[in-house]
Amino acid sequence: MIDAAALQPSRTGRNHLLWMARSQRMSARRVDEVIELVGLETAARRKAGGYSLGMRQRLGIAAVMLGDPPVVILDEPFNGMDPEGIVWIRHFLRSLAAEGRAVLMSSHLMSELEELADQIVVVGRGKVLADSSIQDLLARASGGEVVIRTPAPEQAATALRHAGAEAAATDRDTLAVSRLGAQRVVEVLGRAGIAFSEVTTRRASLEDVYFQLTSGEAEFRTGSAEVVR
Repeated sequence: MIDAAALQPSRTGRNHLLWMARSQRMSARRVDEVIELVGLETAARRKAGGYSLGMRQRLGIAAVMLGDPPVVILDEPFNGMDPEGIVWIRHFLRSLAAEGRAVLMSSHLMSELEELADQIVVVGRGKVLADSSIQDLLARASGGEVVIRTPAPEQAATALRHAGAEAAATDRDTLAVSRLGAQRVVEVLGRAGIAFSEVTTRRASLEDVYFQLTSGEAEFRTGSAEVVR
């Protein structure tokens, strides 16, 4: 699905799929099956030119599924989807992968990719900047940093440094700690009798990773923000 808007607006959704199916010697029954698959039964006989952007996305996905493909390629499939549609497409893509299909998806919606993807490829200016499992990518970007909140940051920093950690204040009651895992941090603070209200392993988001990787690859910038990639 490269462009869900590539349709003849005067055709109904069903006829749009029907001429595609007939061109590949597929049956009208298959058309009705994919219409049901994407939830467009009540809109199938309406002119596609009156469809919302989210409905066009569903129609485009129906076209993709006509041939029951082992590989599904989608460009920005969440574009124009309402919250219900987003939840639907998450479950739909997971179900395709669970059937053994390969699902390739390009998107700038980092939160959706982070929740769905197994493997991530980041591209900037035509160059592959990363190609990794999402778990490895996020783990490397997070760097194993532990954030602690304590009413005694100076004492906590001293105790942690003696245990081999690097500790730096990020706020008046907050420390960023590296070279020690969260469990070890808790043990050190407990033995030293230092109170704390939070110990959290920092986890980078996919958006954090994206900006780190593409910081030098933005094609257009304003004075303070990247606006086009």
